[in-house]
Amino acid sequence: MSEPLYIIGIDLGTTNTVVAYTEAKIEKGKSQEIKIFEVPQITYSGTIEEKEVLPSFILVQGGHGIQTDALKLPWKDESDIAVGEFAKERGAELPNHVISSSKSWLCNQMVDRNKPILPWGSKDTGSKKSPVESSSSILEHIKEAWNYKIAKDDDNLKIENQEIYLTVPASFDAVARDLTIKASKMAGLSNVTLLEEPQAAFYSWIYNLKDKWRDKIKKGDIILVCDIGGGTTDFSLIKVSEEDGELLLERVAVGNHLLVGGDNMDMALAYSVSSKLSEKKIKLDPSQMRALWHSCRNAKEKVLAGNDSKEHQVAILGRGSKLIGGTIKATLSKSLVEKVIIEGFFPKCEKSAVPSSGNKLGLKEFGLQYESDPSVTKHLAKFLSSKGDFEAPTAILYNGGVMKSQAIRERIKDIIASWRGDDKMRMLESSDLDLAVALGAAYYGLARRGQGVRIRGGLNKSYYIGVAASLPAVPGMPIPLKAICVGTFGMEEGTQESLKNQEFTLIVGEPVKFDFLGSSVRFNDNVGSVIEDWETDIEKITTIEVTLEGEYGTFVPVTIEVKVTEIGTLELFCVSRENDKRWKLEFNVREKESIES
Repeated sequence: MSEPLYIIGIDLGTTNTVVAYTEAKIEKGKSQEIKIFEVPQITYSGTIEEKEVLPSFILVQGGHGIQTDALKLPWKDESDIAVGEFAKERGAELPNHVISSSKSWLCNQMVDRNKPILPWGSKDTGSKKSPVESSSSILEHIKEAWNYKIAKDDDNLKIENQEIYLTVPASFDAVARDLTIKASKMAGLSNVTLLEEPQAAFYSWIYNLKDKWRDKIKKGDIILVCDIGGGTTDFSLIKVSEEDGELLLERVAVGNHLLVGGDNMDMALAYSVSSKLSEKKIKLDPSQMRALWHSCRNAKEKVLAGNDSKEHQVAILGRGSKLIGGTIKATLSKSLVEKVIIEGFFPKCEKSAVPSSGNKLGLKEFGLQYESDPSVTKHLAKFLSSKGDFEAPTAILYNGGVMKSQAIRERIKDIIASWRGDDKMRMLESSDLDLAVALGAAYYGLARRGQGVRIRGGLNKSYYIGVAASLPAVPGMPIPLKAICVGTFGMEEGTQESLKNQEFTLIVGEPVKFDFLGSSVRFNDNVGSVIEDWETDIEKITTIEVTLEGEYGTFVPVTIEVKVTEIGTLELFCVSRENDKRWKLEFNVREKESIES
């Protein structure tokens, strides 16, 4: 196959998916243009439209009464699912048949993300998809739409033969990153490189300003990228330095994975509406609450997008003529939306503030593990203090649909200004908050080819493997676990390290467990560092159970080799001291499944 003709950036978002593309090679002297791919999708029953945004919603098969003829696509005569606008609009009336926020489930360590569990709460088990399958379905729609519209019968133009950059939250751990790659391969996209969303947003800012970006920032600047999307909140810090007269950009900090975003805000609004209905003796059941959640999302998006209307109608289907009957309607005012979101999620606080842990009840309903404290500003204060001393940014770049609201942008700026004690912090203007990440991903592809500015990046946190201490067994006391650093923050893609001077014992031929750990606050550990008291600032990412090839119960002396792949995930190899046999521990590949040796 010939060299890729296009560089493609895909923002696989919690709420929306966007695709940008540019030519991989251009004539000398010709300016590089990045375009948005308008995705064909069903918008109404039997109606196909092309839109810049593909909502990340999936209408699953069966039980919803929608005829398959209504789900036909130009490239597929028969389909039992729908991806995009049509699925999103059905969410309010068919909440048990619409998958939303699959990206948030993709990073949920409490579930097997390869098992069919979505739509969550639906009783129809026959039509469910796994979080990985759901992400794959969205990417498959993108693939088929591109090939129908752009490639036609030319294999050289097919999307699977192009250079693709797929964005993920900066806080995604190695497991979630690799599951994203797995989803893309299931969709038929194998030539994929991952890029963190805050970095992509910053690349978009550079692309839009062209050479003028250097006039907007200066040496010594610390730029906060504040990315609040549908499912997650991401913070990153980018430091501006200088080398040989040129400005350099380096990502110096990444926040923890925060499951707080537009979904939380939609639910807060839904509870506000539900409370008003309760005053009218109207009580909603769980299914109606999910429908109200979807309906409030649409109203919120209109308010944040600057819609002039002061009131928005939300509607929920009734439960039958004997109980309520017909459609339940309520009004959601613009002032209520702003009050609930700004006061509830962006409260004023001191720079020393930390998120509360909430009331830890013995039992909690199973589902997405949302933050117990939804105060984004408190999480931000904690992030800016994560290196010990408070590090006040000098400039801020916003990203994510939530940040369309000028009131929210101003609130965050004012709070950081109060932490700084002055009003010198600047806002870097984003051109389009819906499209920025995809545009930036495509620009990153150009930068990798030497046609743009690159941000120094690497691993988004430090990684560790748990090793049992060599101590005598004591009744009633578990053997202490030490954390061995196998990947440091900022470790660049494509690099390798070896723990040659440290020897470990590997058990093969029988089931064993491995703990994979990570930290977003330990920046000074080196590969091979041994941390005995680690539980305060290192946390478990995943535990896997495996049986490595070998004679049952054999103890093999090994060293460990580490590789950071080009897609930003981590690979570990246990290498025998006796015969150089290698066992590959792919922590980023499978959950609770055997790993190939």
